[in-house]
Amino acid sequence: MNEWAKGPDGRRRAVRVRGPRGGEVSFLLDGRALLVCGVLVALTLATAAVSLSTGEFRIPLPEVVRTLTGGGTSADHFVIDTLRLPRLLTAVLVGAALGAGGAVFQSLSRNPLGSPDVVGFDTGAATGALLVILVAHGSRAEIAAGAAVGGVGTALAVYLLAMRRGVQGARLVLIGIAIAAMLGSVNSYLLSRADVSDAQTAYLWLIGSLNSSDWPGVTAIGVTLAVLLPAAVRLGRGLNALEMGDDLACALGVRPERVRFAAVVAGVGLTAVATSCAGPIAFIALSAPQIARRLTGVPGPNVLPAALTGALLLSACDWIAQQGFTGTQLPVGVLTSVVGGGYLAWLLAREWRGGRG
Repeated sequence: MNEWAKGPDGRRRAVRVRGPRGGEVSFLLDGRALLVCGVLVALTLATAAVSLSTGEFRIPLPEVVRTLTGGGTSADHFVIDTLRLPRLLTAVLVGAALGAGGAVFQSLSRNPLGSPDVVGFDTGAATGALLVILVAHGSRAEIAAGAAVGGVGTALAVYLLAMRRGVQGARLVLIGIAIAAMLGSVNSYLLSRADVSDAQTAYLWLIGSLNSSDWPGVTAIGVTLAVLLPAAVRLGRGLNALEMGDDLACALGVRPERVRFAAVVAGVGLTAVATSCAGPIAFIALSAPQIARRLTGVPGPNVLPAALTGALLLSACDWIAQQGFTGTQLPVGVLTSVVGGGYLAWLLAREWRGGRG
């Protein structure tokens, strides 16, 4: 049995779902947030259609649909099933993971700069990957494993160092920036000691690229999202309470340290696997949650809208990086750095002008 109660602002509805055994779950639905999510899904699907049908070998959209449903020629199957579809799905899933992970960490730190690529987790993942590339000369699977271990280890170190009478957001960001600076020096040293071919491979990975996307990578990031994204969405209420302070969160029945630990596990898992699949793609985790929050107008982490925003941003940037420059294809990390850096500069200028006014 479902019950609806209209909120005082007319936008939100409280939904209470009663199970057959008497259990009950309640949550809020926001009309504007639902509309934004629907639009983001539609735009991502449109980007997917364009990505699958355009390229050096153009395939009309009806033929794309026919190929995906089991028809089409063998050439169409090779282009779509082997080349384009794994890359597209990797872009969508990695973007969603980075957007959701960024939303969790920004809410946890109560700081718009508290994203994984700022507080050192991506730098730690890069250190793990560089050790495998330059020292162990490992395979792609070993590079991905090294990146995941490096990201998780860095996150654990930052969390433990920040844990003093509870983990505070500002302390987490500052310690993360310090750890990132230290690991950045290690990465620079490793690159300076490498030979030319290994350094070239390492630099390409550090930029962030989807050129090596394949079905095992799609499976890895898909399983991660299926497990951790619902957990991150469920943590939204607790994170929203923590943004108001630990005392008020406790009064609302939220256990701060338990929520923080669960949020760190979910956020680190999402970003670590995403980074291991595509490299440290910059600014998606930073910009997607901010864009999502401004689109929905809803306070709190906005984990699901941030994930959808990240999926749209990365898939669109990857298509532009492939098709937008005549005669060359850019690594998607180059384009996300340009777009994300411009957005960050605009955001800082806007906040500065608002402060002056």
